[in-house]
Amino acid sequence: MVSNHDNLHRLFQEAFSARDIAQTLPSFDGTARCQDVHAIMCCKGYEVVGIRADGIVAGYAELADLAGGCCGDIARRFDEMQFVPEDLPLAPLVLRLRDQPRLFVVTLGQVGGVVTRFDLQKPPGRMWLFGMVTLIELRFGRMIEQHCPHESWQEFLSEGRLQKTQELLAERRRRGQQVTLTDCLQFADKVRIIAANDPLRSLTRFESKRKVEEIGKQLETLRNNLAHAQDVVLHEWDTIVALAEQLDSVIDGPRLET
Repeated sequence: MVSNHDNLHRLFQEAFSARDIAQTLPSFDGTARCQDVHAIMCCKGYEVVGIRADGIVAGYAELADLAGGCCGDIARRFDEMQFVPEDLPLAPLVLRLRDQPRLFVVTLGQVGGVVTRFDLQKPPGRMWLFGMVTLIELRFGRMIEQHCPHESWQEFLSEGRLQKTQELLAERRRRGQQVTLTDCLQFADKVRIIAANDPLRSLTRFESKRKVEEIGKQLETLRNNLAHAQDVVLHEWDTIVALAEQLDSVIDGPRLET
């Protein structure tokens, strides 16, 4: 029987790959005039195009390259470090994009697509990221349940936050939901409790209370921006890279390294 851990591993490490977020790479023959290709790129909003030789994409050009002449004369040569296979999972893809502005996706031995950091904002990338943040939040909640019996975590919240949690509990029970006060904690509340509780914090390998609060805030911001379809690459790129680097830790349990 496949374990829940194996299912999570397959979901986060194999379910989404470069092919799911890559763009098709438009390409032109090397004999095409740069002026004509430049006009098409401006019209279509292309940032990069492939340049074909004998029907095969053998190089590429950016908009600024197309000053004059034929495309084959100005084509840039591919660097092997720019290639990724179409089945490369998202975590290693993110780590490759940390060092490259774009990568070219190879399908059946030929360059057929291009992928950038901003392609992570497509639905597959957003689902992958949101799933990881949700998994971390669920694990935090489970830690609090296990290590703070009889809701002893209440001492770590302000009166205002505790009142909000109690109001949410009353509302959810009014709707017929079978929940506990712990179930009504918000992500920020869970972070505060773990930050202030030394035994809990020791389970996460966070160095200090400040570090828990800092990482917790970053994750909460990423989660909120994902939920509201906001840009998550421009400002949360470092958090995305950290999640990709620590994917195994996210899947295996709450001991997150930072």
